[in-house]
Amino acid sequence: MKFLADMGISPLTVEWLAEKGHDAVHLLDLDASQTRDSEILRRARDESRVLLTHALDFSELVAASQGPSPASLSFGYGT
Repeated sequence: MKFLADMGISPLTVEWLAEKGHDAVHLLDLDASQTRDSEILRRARDESRVLLTHALDFSELVAASQGPSPASLSFGYGT
């Protein structure tokens, strides 16, 4: 699988996924730490990546875009 990790995800998670044979990249590796959420979503979509994030607002961006969307795994802290 292909993954794109948002800034809230530990780079160690990306390393672990890569060790397991996945194509995993972190925004830090792409020099994209200041990238807007809409651009992160576009990149995940364009590269057919699962987006790993703590930001719960990505589901709202996906719904608002009304386009094809990447899978998004959000790791929230409570409700």
